[in-house]
Amino acid sequence: MQSTKLKRSRSINLSAMRKGFSAKPLALGIAAICLAACGKEPEQAAIYTDVDDCQNSNPEFAEQCRLAYEDAIAEAQRTGPKYNSARDCEYEFGPNQCQYVSNQSGSFFMPFMAGYMLSNLMSPRGYNYRPMFTSYSRYSPYRNRWIGADGYDFGDYRRKSVRVGKNTFKSQPTVNKTIKRGGFGSSVRAKSSWGSSSKKGGWGG
Repeated sequence: MQSTKLKRSRSINLSAMRKGFSAKPLALGIAAICLAACGKEPEQAAIYTDVDDCQNSNPEFAEQCRLAYEDAIAEAQRTGPKYNSARDCEYEFGPNQCQYVSNQSGSFFMPFMAGYMLSNLMSPRGYNYRPMFTSYSRYSPYRNRWIGADGYDFGDYRRKSVRVGKNTFKSQPTVNKTIKRGGFGSSVRAKSSWGSSSKKGGWGG
C-alpha cells in the first residue's frame, strides 16, 4: 500500500481477523525498529505479528501501530487469497487457519492475517503497510514463510526485518474471484521475493 497519514479507525470486522493470532501463534515474535531509507532502494521494513508486537518495539508510536494494524486487516480482506471452500483454504494454510467472510463482494473462505509489514513508521509523512500471511500446512510450499497477499515470498517467518523493493507497498488490485487448492502455492513459486514484478492483476485480480 502507499504511504498513509494518521486517520480515524475504520468500522471493520476486527474480531474475526484477530482470531488468526490466537488459533496458532507464531513460534517466534517478529519485532524490529522500522526505519525506511529515504529516497533509496531497497528499503528496510519490519514485520510484526500483532499490535502488541509493534507497540512493544515502538512504544512512542503506539497509535500508529494500532492504525496500521487495522489498515492491514482491511487490506488483507480486500486483496488476500479467496477460496470457495474451507477445505481448499486449509489445504494451503493449515487446519483452523481460515475464516469465512461474507461481504458486498460475495462469500468465501480466506486465511487469517498472520502479521503486517511496516516501513516509515517514524516518518511524519506517514507509514507504509501491507498484510502478511504464512502457512502451517505440510502440503504448502510456503510453510513457515512470510507471504504477501499478492503471492510474494519474503523469507522465513522468524525473520525480524526484511529489505524490500520499491514496488512492495504499491496498491494491489482488489481480489474478487476465488482460486482452487494449490493455486496460491503455484503463484508463490513463480514470483520474486522482492515483490517487484511489473505484472498487473496478480493471481486473483
